[in-house]
Amino acid sequence: MVDSQYYLPNDIGVSALDCREAFRLLSPQEKMYAHYLSRAAWYGGLAVLLQTSPESANIFVLLQRIFRMQTPAQLEQVATAAGLSAEEYQAFLVYAAGLYANMGNYKSFGDTKFIPNLPKDSLFALVKASKAFQEHPAEVEALWDSCSYLLYSLEDRQKQLGLGHKGITTYFSGNCSLEDAELAQKFLDSKKLSAYNTRLFKRQNGGKACYEVRLASAVQKDCAVDGECESCCGNFNFEDKEFTVKRGDYAPLMEKVSYCLQQAQAYAANENQRKMLEEYRRSFTLGSVEAHKEGSRYWIKDKGPIVESYIGFIESYRDPFGSRGEFEGFVAVVNKAMSERFAKLVSSAEVLLPELPWPREFEKDTFLKPDFTSLDVLTFAGSGIPAGINIPNYDDIRQSEGFKNVSLGNVLAVAYATQKEKLTFLEEEDKDLFIKWKGPSFEVQVGLHELLGHGSGKLFVQDDKGNFNFDKSKVTNPETGEPVSSWYRGSETWDSKFSTIASSYEECRAECVGLYLCLNKQVISIFGHEDQDAGDVVYVNWLSMVRAGLLGLEFYTPESKSWRQAHMQARFVILRVLLEAGEGLVGLEEVTGHDGKPDARITLDRSKIHTVGKNAIHRFLCKLQILKSTADVEGGRALYDDYSTVSDSGAHNFLRLQETVLLRKEARKMFVQANTKVNGDSIELVEYEGSAAGLIHSFTERFQDDAEQLEDQLLEMSKRDAICWC
Repeated sequence: MVDSQYYLPNDIGVSALDCREAFRLLSPQEKMYAHYLSRAAWYGGLAVLLQTSPESANIFVLLQRIFRMQTPAQLEQVATAAGLSAEEYQAFLVYAAGLYANMGNYKSFGDTKFIPNLPKDSLFALVKASKAFQEHPAEVEALWDSCSYLLYSLEDRQKQLGLGHKGITTYFSGNCSLEDAELAQKFLDSKKLSAYNTRLFKRQNGGKACYEVRLASAVQKDCAVDGECESCCGNFNFEDKEFTVKRGDYAPLMEKVSYCLQQAQAYAANENQRKMLEEYRRSFTLGSVEAHKEGSRYWIKDKGPIVESYIGFIESYRDPFGSRGEFEGFVAVVNKAMSERFAKLVSSAEVLLPELPWPREFEKDTFLKPDFTSLDVLTFAGSGIPAGINIPNYDDIRQSEGFKNVSLGNVLAVAYATQKEKLTFLEEEDKDLFIKWKGPSFEVQVGLHELLGHGSGKLFVQDDKGNFNFDKSKVTNPETGEPVSSWYRGSETWDSKFSTIASSYEECRAECVGLYLCLNKQVISIFGHEDQDAGDVVYVNWLSMVRAGLLGLEFYTPESKSWRQAHMQARFVILRVLLEAGEGLVGLEEVTGHDGKPDARITLDRSKIHTVGKNAIHRFLCKLQILKSTADVEGGRALYDDYSTVSDSGAHNFLRLQETVLLRKEARKMFVQANTKVNGDSIELVEYEGSAAGLIHSFTERFQDDAEQLEDQLLEMSKRDAICWC
């Protein structure tokens, strides 16, 4: 019997993202702009297959070949004739939908592998009975042979993403270790190259380790090309190791992305959008993160656009080292009514920032008021869809030039709706309140987390010329009372310095800011909640956080003592902090459920949130910021690793609780997204039903125009590097 965490249940929630009304209100020009940006995002999103696992691209192509020739409804009759039960066929559809939704065969949230929940023989029988196999037997069988072993394999290393023996990654060749990743980061820093759009491949040459740093670009030549003064490519010797910087990773996909961005330029609303797209094109054509940063600067200046978008190698959660970005692209339409609330929050930011628990010197010199909008997603290509985003992720731009925040309204509307009978680990009297206020409280938390969490705090930096951005003679560390003695130097960044803990630590800091500032009545009032309702929103926000800390145990791997999801690790850390605060603030006990199986109950004393709870978060949040500001990796790692520890000793047996959480876990919802297509002079929105079949249908229609060429290119890119993962 396969552990249920490695397959997706047949009754998994699948919801359609509704953007019909938002799209209808766009002008013809805005619809054209949104269409071509969406095409760029979808093509680029396919790179995630190659960033996830060696087999993901081949599985994707196999599924596309099958479903392009027969819809899920047509294939159902074939499945029945081939001897599959209705449950087995549904399991196949759910697996296919899961692969599309995650852009690979590892969950985007939690990084665990998922396999089809039907026997391998049954799946192969279905493949052989399909029209695709009947018409191209040799080709489809070869495809099956190329991925069928890894499709089902649950060897220890293949159960989750990770580096070296800890898991699977395609950001590094299979022979790379943490030491190789650290050396490569030092090399990249020395060359002032960002890791965001790179992968690292190691080989032996005459007993000597040689490293290839490969940049994502449409151009495959390593010499300078039109528009470049010089190329960053070449051969280099660093710490007695040979490094080669090359271009051309995901080249066919980057070429398509660049072409679609060029098409979108013709429909841009203003000069900032045109220049932004031009720089993005340069970035994806030449493999230049500097060009992407320049595009991001224009993006920040493009205030309040009707059609909002961002695209590139953005989030580093899934790189085991924490420096390389996964490709994502989104296109969304502003929800004006909801955005007014966020605009009020932005206006209040300068009053709220001084409320945070660190000294003034540890806050940015000036708060650069960002755009903060609520968006209805039209397209979100990548491995998963978040509820809110604070971008760009470039520290130097965020610190001195600004950023934007977005809350994804139509995602929030369906992602966190919960049925009472599926609500785990709460007291009965908390459940109705939780269901009523979970959505509104999460909206408040997302707003504070993105704007004043990720948007706050200063990094102390000494630049290449020796200049400091703080007064070294006056600033003292409030934790020690001593002068500040460490800082970021030259091209060091938060991600490069704190590497493996950077993502989760920063999510934890932002979550703590949300918890802390939601206690401010002015904040809750901005979101339209007063009196008793305001108290309920605060209570459910804190209750939701401690429950999420318990649920986070699903994303911990005891065998390797590692966390697989940054946000859930962060929430577990917060649970530990609030449990440690004592005085009955949080209660956590193991119980027996109505079904006779192990269960747990988590409680929160509402009367102590503003006292015991606030004080605990105040102290912890201050520590997090001081360690981050001063680039104190050693202190930061010691603190964060301590609270991240999952053990069976102490007041709570978290290892045993983890088994209970796994026993009662609920699978995350999958989203079905619409397509856009050109119809004469206009753009048409094509919608699909909220089901596994609808999700599959959306993907087979998404790449209709060049499906065969695209699939061949994916297979070629996958094959080229196949030898590197052994």
